[in-house]
Amino acid sequence: MSTILITGATSGLGHHLAFELVRSGHVVLAHGRDPGRTERLVEELRTEGDAEAFVADLASLAEVRELGARVADARPDLDVLINNAGVGAGAPGTGRELSADGHELRLAVNYLAPVALTRALLPVLRANAPTPIVNVGSVGQDPVDFDDIGFRRGYDGFAAYRRAKFALAAHTFTLAEELAGTGVAVNVLHPATFMDTAMVREGEFTPRSTVADGAPGVLALATQDLGTGGYFDGTRPARAHEETYDREMQKRLEEVTDQLLAL
Repeated sequence: MSTILITGATSGLGHHLAFELVRSGHVVLAHGRDPGRTERLVEELRTEGDAEAFVADLASLAEVRELGARVADARPDLDVLINNAGVGAGAPGTGRELSADGHELRLAVNYLAPVALTRALLPVLRANAPTPIVNVGSVGQDPVDFDDIGFRRGYDGFAAYRRAKFALAAHTFTLAEELAGTGVAVNVLHPATFMDTAMVREGEFTPRSTVADGAPGVLALATQDLGTGGYFDGTRPARAHEETYDREMQKRLEEVTDQLLAL
């Protein structure tokens, strides 16, 4: 049985995954932004098995890094990371929003936060290898505009979401190559299309699937050896946006990411 950190566990897909995993005998480290909701979730999870609460606002890189340090210190047995938390497109008409660090919010939460958290936890994950990192992405992917990384021109929330998910996929492939041979597997997936979640409803999209539909792909990557550096559509190997595989783009993305994380 594994010790599994799930970000964004208090609602939607993360909430469903937390119960599926704890019922299977795994130790679930449930991350949430709201202390009360996170503690209530863990109380419920503990009626089924072993769980622990971790609170952080992923829109703050300082809190992301502090979360990584707390998890590494409290649970050196961590051997699965599921980067699930995310911010959707927002309500129709929502303007450009900023994170605590001044980054465009969707880029910050959907991309920079999982990158920073993964980096903070890599020493523990490497020590406990074989270990999987599962990045919850999306089939919605638009190439990053390096000339306007903060999306200051012609802002659109759904486009910002797709750019962040593109970056997450591309980074996954780069990191998987970097960690080849270490026993740490890194994969990204599109769990299901327009799951019935608060994120989808806020954007006024019509749900096409349930969180239960989105769970099998994540659970498989978290608990089975399915290789590394892959993109999955649910449980099926698939192809991300073709430009995510471009080596020059990947290199430039890593350089820009390092700059953004250093600000």
